[in-house]
Amino acid sequence: MLTRIYKSGQGKYTRLCSGFAVAAVVAFGCWRLYQRLGATDLNLWVVSLVPVGVFAGLAGLIYWLLNKPSVADFMIAAEGELKKVNWSSRREVAVSTVVVIIVVVFMAALLGTTDLVFQMVFGYLLG
Repeated sequence: MLTRIYKSGQGKYTRLCSGFAVAAVVAFGCWRLYQRLGATDLNLWVVSLVPVGVFAGLAGLIYWLLNKPSVADFMIAAEGELKKVNWSSRREVAVSTVVVIIVVVFMAALLGTTDLVFQMVFGYLLG
């Protein structure tokens, strides 16, 4: 019962990627815990086994959460919605990026010119 995957054929990639992402965060946290414990004068077994135990416990929790019906149904629905999205083509993304860069450069030049004019006006009035 605990090892059965809820709706195993549905939402596979969403659950798999989410699980790996959370496991990577947990692994990084356990690595930092190992480093912190290594800086103390604890026994090597304690320094090594505590992070491994924390990782194993949290990995089990991740597995349980990803197979919990409410979470799994949400992930399945999210993957279904992502399949409905009409993604932009490479050309549309490139053109939009160029437009954004041009607008940002133009606004930076406009704001820089305005700042320079205000500096000159207030320098003349105050100085």
